[in-house]
Amino acid sequence: MSSLNLQPTDVLFQPDSSRVLIRPFIPGDPTRIVNVIGRALALSESETEEQLAAVSADFGKRHLDIRALWRQNFERVKMHVFSSRPLSEARQLYIGALFSGEYSLESAALFNPSLVAHPDQSGLAEGELRFIISLRATGEGHISSIEFRTGVIHADHSISVEEPSRFVTAPRANPNPTYLKTVFLDKLMEMGFENDWSGFVMESLGTTFTLNDLEKSMQHANQGKGHLPRDEQRTMECVRWLAQSNYEIDFAPSIAVSERIIFPVSSNESNGMEDARFVRFVEDDGSVMYYATYTAYNGRSILPQLLETADFLHFRALTLNGRAVQNKGMALFPRRINGRYAMISRQDDENLFLMFSDNPHFWSDPKLLQRPGEAWESVKIGNCGSPIETEAGWLVITHGVGPMRKYCIGAMLLDLNDPSKVLSHLREPLLSPKESEREGYVPNVVYTCGGLVHRGRLILPYGFSDTGATIVTIELNRLLAALQAG
Repeated sequence: MSSLNLQPTDVLFQPDSSRVLIRPFIPGDPTRIVNVIGRALALSESETEEQLAAVSADFGKRHLDIRALWRQNFERVKMHVFSSRPLSEARQLYIGALFSGEYSLESAALFNPSLVAHPDQSGLAEGELRFIISLRATGEGHISSIEFRTGVIHADHSISVEEPSRFVTAPRANPNPTYLKTVFLDKLMEMGFENDWSGFVMESLGTTFTLNDLEKSMQHANQGKGHLPRDEQRTMECVRWLAQSNYEIDFAPSIAVSERIIFPVSSNESNGMEDARFVRFVEDDGSVMYYATYTAYNGRSILPQLLETADFLHFRALTLNGRAVQNKGMALFPRRINGRYAMISRQDDENLFLMFSDNPHFWSDPKLLQRPGEAWESVKIGNCGSPIETEAGWLVITHGVGPMRKYCIGAMLLDLNDPSKVLSHLREPLLSPKESEREGYVPNVVYTCGGLVHRGRLILPYGFSDTGATIVTIELNRLLAALQAG
């Protein structure tokens, strides 16, 4: 810990390998799919019911509605069923179970938290604040997903966190999401796919359009062409990829916050959704939207993406656009500044940058804000969540990487009206890995994706060594005084 009298709490988030999600377990080779289905069809009806009863007894108590999940996976493979006779429900469910598998979301780690005020503040005592904390869960194959917990910061700054459910639930994906034509066109242009074919496809679409509309327009563009030229094939693949990367998901209100899991949906995030930085954004008219920048990873390349939600039940995942959408660590300011959106970023994987935009989905023209200046951040610096507004300026929690790839947490202060002006930064780390926090999946790391201020104290969750997470608090005036003294 630093000399700033950080107060630890007894809150501890640790990975629980028993929290398992059902995922499709479907071979890529259609012949193998047919072979598995053939073995299921060879069973008698009584044998099928016996096998279904056995797998239900083995796995049923580990999931809220396992039969619905098996039914979904049967629907994914039923095109390969070669029997002309109708299949009983038991046989359909058994086939679905054959193409299902459990995935332990947290088997490797549960870390890198981001803390925001809950949209529902009802039923609290005076001085209390209900919060939602997001966490990066990592399992087999280093696939990362987004989990949530909820809790209360009490008037005396003690913190209680609701016990997480032992069940997890993936959201329902909207099969026919809606897109904005201007956003879609700008992204195609940015990717170099603005051509005659894409122009014809987009011309017949309205200012907003659905996935079904897009597919019909592409079919119309391809009519009578036979085999498409390679450039048109690549454009069509890009259009489909872009549509797939902008999706909508929903949780039922009955699903507890800790049961809601945002697992990778699109191909560009197939290997993970990393380090979501949530912010409660208040528009000039007082309306509230929660945004989260996160890193989509497909196993080869990374891409910054954006989540939007007003209630943590309905989410939109959107590609970010513009020349400045590069690297990791983009973090949105919690309100407009002089009428414009503002973002902290790190385009070059070394320094901090600042950029402004009239649209939260488009970013360009980043300006250098801060270079590494201290020994503990001499390799690179980055942000640790969205800036926090204080009377003294914008408080930006940072991280620095120093010798032996040791990660520490720092802080800097920006001018409220002109955040391109750095007022001060801490010369020493605010938080360094304690001896008990050094060992883990990635050793010697402390890292946060965002905290908040409540009743004069900074509430700062952080992950340690890419393994678990906890929360500390610090008196805000004491931190600001240290910043101003530096």
